[in-house]
Amino acid sequence: MNGPVASLNTTWFALIGLLWTGYFVLDGFDFGVGMLSQAISRDDIDRRLCRSAIGPIWDGNEVWLIVAAGATFASFPLWYASMFSAFYFVMFVVLAALIVRGVSFEFRIKGDTPRWRAGWDWALAVGSLVPAFAWGLMFTDLVHGLRLSGSGTYLGTFSDLFPPVAVAGGLASLALFVAHGATFLSLKTTEPLAGQARRVALWVSPAGGAVVIGTAAWLATTQRSGGLPGAVPVALAAGCALAFAASGLLVGGGRPGLAFALSALGIVAASAAVFTALFPRVMVSSGPGPSPTIWSAASAHLTLVVMTVVAAIFVPFVLLYQGWSYWVFRQRLTRPPAQAGGAAGSPSPTPAPDARG
Repeated sequence: MNGPVASLNTTWFALIGLLWTGYFVLDGFDFGVGMLSQAISRDDIDRRLCRSAIGPIWDGNEVWLIVAAGATFASFPLWYASMFSAFYFVMFVVLAALIVRGVSFEFRIKGDTPRWRAGWDWALAVGSLVPAFAWGLMFTDLVHGLRLSGSGTYLGTFSDLFPPVAVAGGLASLALFVAHGATFLSLKTTEPLAGQARRVALWVSPAGGAVVIGTAAWLATTQRSGGLPGAVPVALAAGCALAFAASGLLVGGGRPGLAFALSALGIVAASAAVFTALFPRVMVSSGPGPSPTIWSAASAHLTLVVMTVVAAIFVPFVLLYQGWSYWVFRQRLTRPPAQAGGAAGSPSPTPAPDARG
């Protein structure tokens, strides 16, 4: 389907970009906390604090992934099919990691032995690390280019999904999510765990931003031009780097609330860089087939109209509910005072008075 730029095709491409952005911002700090729960925790209480920080909200955050995938399938079926033909095994691994990660929240409390708990703690960490890297890898591949046939079927091999620039993109998303999660922990918990998280955020935030701008510059030298000037995604990537650098300084200066807002803004900028680099394509083909575009990959116009009406009705309710859940669970978490030394059988972490930066 051909049409002007100002069309439902463009609108739904932008909406899908917003859905993925919401997922990366919200589940991104979940991934970061999951990885850091093993890296910076001193004892079982710290690991339980990390779990409690995301326990009430992690499953709601993943709804954004389901909605983004469903919206892609309904509005751009060729895009959905082409991505699955290329990333089928990678997505299977990501799905398995997300399942193991989710199960770890339920099964950890079913046993009392240190070995049992340690196993599920590692399940949370690895189940967070795998998608944190894989999402960056896949979206970098979409911009860098994949070998597609004329019908959009992937013609490359599994190893072709791992060019150096895509690996750099995976490391960039991994670093951003670690920094985002560390900033969230500094906001959500109290000392000494918050201090550990601040130190991680202070160092990883600027490093993650640097990897993002480096990856964007690398892609700019290799990618095929789209509908927007190549300087646009690079400028957005630079904005991401600046936001994370400022976030690291603010969290180190005791302003975790503002620091978390900036790290979220940095992820928004990074996601915008990906989608502006693609537009008006939905993914880049390195041949022999053409790159699918927002017109060639789109559903029928009536389908897009119906989806627009449904989204206009139900999305505000989803946003209101998720905002309400964040408000309910807004308190900081603190170590039980009587168990400051850390014992495996200690009481659950309790909310502390709200003192956000």
